[in-house]
Amino acid sequence: MRRYLRVLFVCTLLVFCSLLYIFNQLVSSLERADHRERAPRTRAADTGLSERAQDDRCNSGSVPHWEPYWRISRAVCPNHCVTDSAPRSAPRDPLELAVVACGSRLEETLVMLKSAVLFSQRRLRFHIFAEDDLHAGFRQELESWPQRFRSKFSYSIYPISFPSDNAREWKRLFKPCASQRLFLPLILKQVDSVLYVDTDVLFLRPLEDVWSFLSRFNSSQVAAMAPEHEEPRIGWYNRFARHPYYGKTGVNSGVMLMNMTRIRDKHFKNDLAAVDLKWADLLMPLLHKYKLNITWGDQDLLNIIFHHNPESLLLIECHWNYRPDHCIYGSNCISAEQNGVYILHGNRGVYHDDKQPAFRAVYDAIKQFPLDEDPVRGLLLPLEEKLKSDHTYCGRSRLVFTRRLRESVTELQKDQDRSRRAEV
Repeated sequence: MRRYLRVLFVCTLLVFCSLLYIFNQLVSSLERADHRERAPRTRAADTGLSERAQDDRCNSGSVPHWEPYWRISRAVCPNHCVTDSAPRSAPRDPLELAVVACGSRLEETLVMLKSAVLFSQRRLRFHIFAEDDLHAGFRQELESWPQRFRSKFSYSIYPISFPSDNAREWKRLFKPCASQRLFLPLILKQVDSVLYVDTDVLFLRPLEDVWSFLSRFNSSQVAAMAPEHEEPRIGWYNRFARHPYYGKTGVNSGVMLMNMTRIRDKHFKNDLAAVDLKWADLLMPLLHKYKLNITWGDQDLLNIIFHHNPESLLLIECHWNYRPDHCIYGSNCISAEQNGVYILHGNRGVYHDDKQPAFRAVYDAIKQFPLDEDPVRGLLLPLEEKLKSDHTYCGRSRLVFTRRLRESVTELQKDQDRSRRAEV
């Protein structure tokens, strides 16, 4: 009897395993079919350069679509959002540039925008987040630029806004309003990708050069940033940070290229919960856990996020975010020595004091250059002459400031000559 029971048990087990195998094969077949059906959409989303990327528009009486736990106490438009209606001349979608300006940063931001418009060949779209009392200044200055440059860009101006429950905490996290950048993917919901820059950034090459990194993202990367330091012996994060940070020396968020579609969709690994969290669910708990341990505010939070998700970040070289740290103790940005500076980042307030004359000279040259004048005689030659008198460590590396700028100025001059001939 026992023998029959054993045979029956074995047979039952074999039948169960067979049924389990058949069911597994059926599920796999259905998954493959579904994957084939969705593959074209997935590949289109993963390129980082969506052909359907739309401008984020503020229509009269509308407000941004925030996450459910955010509350808005006032309508954003029409009083607080300016949408330019200039007709588009470029056949391709514009390149999206975002900046956050508070306090005394109006002039500095306008000089940054001027540098972007000067050298870019593609049409640009500016997303300007600013305190209410700065809006009129932006409108007045941008609308006053010569039409040839005015036709190269459109812009929208937004109020500064944070989740209402912690708005004061977010606004005071580091510099005024700096942490606004963390919420760009949640505010600009119709924008596929954006280049965020600090107000103290200057473009010495066309913006499309850095935008091209989007096409180099692999399927897991959502953003691109440059290291905070090249030389660990003078690095801040590796010597003083009391929180996780990316790589060996951390990353600097003053120039941050983002595929915001991927950021919105991704579930990020973290040390807050047993499960991966979406961007909207990650920021507030991250602030609560680390707010007593972070020094550089939102940049530290970004370092924590990408410490746990290193596969999601494309690390770009330091000539895309060249700062005083790269030369005040001697030159330590090899890529800038080889290629010249592409994007200049004048942090430490160096555009407005005499501690680093080379940085201030570049800022003043772009600020004082009258649009539509000869860029060689009006911008490049005066700058090169000014740099000769700077004998600081950064001044001794003066060629890094003008090597790529000379090419940009030459291209701009040719473009102006073509425009003048066309007018004749």
